Amino acid sequence: MASKAVETPFWMSGNFRPVDTITDATKLRVSGEIPADLNGRYFRNGPNPKAHPSADWFLGEGMIHGVEISNGQANWYRNRYVETPLLDLDVITNENRMVRGNSLANTHIVGHAGKILALQETQVPIEMTTDLETVGPYDFGGALERNMTAHPKICPKTGEMLFFGYGIMPPFLTYHRVSATGDLVQTEIIDVKAATMVHDFAITENYVLFLDLPMLWDLKKLSQPGIPISYDESYGARIGVMPRTGNSDDVRWFEIEPCYIYHTMSAFEQGNQVIFNAPKLVGYTSVGMKNPPIPKLHRWTLDLDSGTVREEQIDDLGVDFPVTSPTFAGLPHKHGYAAEFDTSGMPYILGFHKYDIESGQRTCHRFADGRTGSEASFIPAKNGKDEDDGYLMTFVYDASEDQSELVILNAKEMADEPLARIHLPVRVPTGFHGSWIAD
Repeated sequence: MASKAVETPFWMSGNFRPVDTITDATKLRVSGEIPADLNGRYFRNGPNPKAHPSADWFLGEGMIHGVEISNGQANWYRNRYVETPLLDLDVITNENRMVRGNSLANTHIVGHAGKILALQETQVPIEMTTDLETVGPYDFGGALERNMTAHPKICPKTGEMLFFGYGIMPPFLTYHRVSATGDLVQTEIIDVKAATMVHDFAITENYVLFLDLPMLWDLKKLSQPGIPISYDESYGARIGVMPRTGNSDDVRWFEIEPCYIYHTMSAFEQGNQVIFNAPKLVGYTSVGMKNPPIPKLHRWTLDLDSGTVREEQIDDLGVDFPVTSPTFAGLPHKHGYAAEFDTSGMPYILGFHKYDIESGQRTCHRFADGRTGSEASFIPAKNGKDEDDGYLMTFVYDASEDQSELVILNAKEMADEPLARIHLPVRVPTGFHGSWIAD
């Protein structure tokens, strides 16, 4: 009897497939001109299965790709695994991933209070150096007893870092606040009905917004490959608004139509209302990320006086990985940026759109000649006067050369050609999230 052919999952093919070499390259070639006010390092995280195919795109071991820039020059590119005990295992299971410190560390990398942290939402952070060497698990001097989201928020006014962690077992949701100097100063258990996968949240000047959505952890699936979650609209969906220094009793919950939200664009206060923007997915029934529903940008207006919520669709285009200027995080703003995904097959990023979030109008920058991108980071210009004075930075892959570039776009004039293209001698796989960490 002929054996049945095994389909290669998308995350093991094309530019999603892992790289098998560690590279150090210096004095990188540049097309165009790197803005003089960019001095620091761009780090981007993503899954890179080391010695075995992963059971899901989200389950490969984390590898950081970095480029150092100073004085208009691209000094180096390097890539490094985040060194955790999982790298030494022949088989990674849901059970051994739950051991404290056994982080895939594959989702994000952020800088705060002099620390650089590689993040994966079911584990503690892993501290890294500016040269991408692994220091080890970081728990804020023992104050963080559980896990940390891969999407913390840093307040531009106070310098605080706000984050949460979800639990498969109680407590299901825990909120944390870290001072500008890196001390964990507040921890609050937030009462929710069940264990849900909470990937992101949002902040305003005075509030945090929690997402209690119907993506449920299924303990019966723990022994199976992949991520043990199920989408169940009967759970309902709601957004919680809590003062930053408040506790669970202070949360105001707003019921919304069932959906899932991976990533939030922004939230801010407008009088007695909280405006929340994010790409929304409806009917999340995808298995193995095959043919998932298309996220579309929406706005929710939460009225704190009446307790009512109004939902509007901003655009019909399939977008995700939204960003805004970090100097306007949680504050009223006009512009947001999001990546356009190819919806016809492989989920490649075709380009980026700059939105006027009030009117929904957008300006496009699409990559030429079949090139595809990764999530972009927004870096404010040093002496910028306007909200959109700054740069979008992203890795772009050229399949014809099987190599990648770090591309710098003018965030104010999105339709223009890139300001600079930093040519890399290797391919950077399509990954997840990254940050610009300035000197």
